[in-house]
Amino acid sequence: MQTIDLRSDTVTKPTPAMREAIAAAEVGDDVFGSDPILGEDPTVNELQRTIAEMLGKEAALFVPSGTMSNQIALRVHCRPGDEFLCEAGCHIFNYEQGGYAQLSGLCARPLVGEYGVLRVEQFQSGILRADDEHLVRTRLVCLENTHNRGGGRVWPIDAVESISAWAHEHGLAMHLDGARLFNAVVASGIEAREWASHFDTVSVCFSKGLGAPVGSALCGPSDLIAAARRHRKLFGGGMRQVGIIAAGALHALRNHVDRLADDHENARRLGEAIAATDGLDLRPEEIDTNIVIFHVDASLGSAAAFVGRLAERGLKMIAFGPQLIRAVTHLDVDRGQIERSCEIVGEAAADCATGSRASSALDSAYV
Repeated sequence: MQTIDLRSDTVTKPTPAMREAIAAAEVGDDVFGSDPILGEDPTVNELQRTIAEMLGKEAALFVPSGTMSNQIALRVHCRPGDEFLCEAGCHIFNYEQGGYAQLSGLCARPLVGEYGVLRVEQFQSGILRADDEHLVRTRLVCLENTHNRGGGRVWPIDAVESISAWAHEHGLAMHLDGARLFNAVVASGIEAREWASHFDTVSVCFSKGLGAPVGSALCGPSDLIAAARRHRKLFGGGMRQVGIIAAGALHALRNHVDRLADDHENARRLGEAIAATDGLDLRPEEIDTNIVIFHVDASLGSAAAFVGRLAERGLKMIAFGPQLIRAVTHLDVDRGQIERSCEIVGEAAADCATGSRASSALDSAYV
């Protein structure tokens, strides 16, 4: 039985062409070097220059993961005892072990958005702390685009512009967790440098939709990236002949951005099938990019039980809550596999509904 893995876009394997690029990569020691940002690995340096130019930033730093990239960004913008503002469902607040507190002594102040998207009015209505020795100092606003728990939602560009203007007017820095920023670029038609222009620092991931095996980058002004390099070493992210994996990221940037549109179309097709299935509801109803989140009615059982039914048929998804399931399309899943996924979802829902009716009939027999 063929397995279709929609748990995440992190499960992709390097393509044959990417493997060739990795095998041919020129390498050096990325920790050694007299430059405050660049080490001695030429492939890493090329990757950092490439992604910085794509985002319109002065410099970039290659790091092992998006979590490290985000945590370094928090550290360069804030000091212990400072506070940053973020959306309540964002990755930094939920999925990084509270690293902002453990590593840098920071406080987070979450605001509840609509599928991950905040409004500038939420910031204007007294959210900024007064200059008072009893209070933490607010230093930073963090946004996530696309928003994972928001179902791959792309932020409206005017919302980003207005929040960025408010933050900078009040002396706050802006950081973007752009792990799936290129999904937003392809879905919106807005260039990466336009999105990035509203933020002081931007984190992007190469190992999600772009399909590289490892790595993220933090982009921003040269002085902040030089400081970030020091913090990367502190966090254990100083790597040696890392051009081997940087080559995969470079190949992804050059070859896998435009094809994200295929993932988006596959996600919409999957969403259509889910929306047409009794007992399943999309959350949100519109599919912006490559993430599909749907609610399982209690009559069909729990999300975990439904995921189990899918797995029995060779389809992997993730229970994203007691009654929520997430599916993510990616370059290792083609249209034929998506069509089969649609069939499996319908079959699993029908089985769950039959089992529920049988259980109800059995219970009634003993009333």
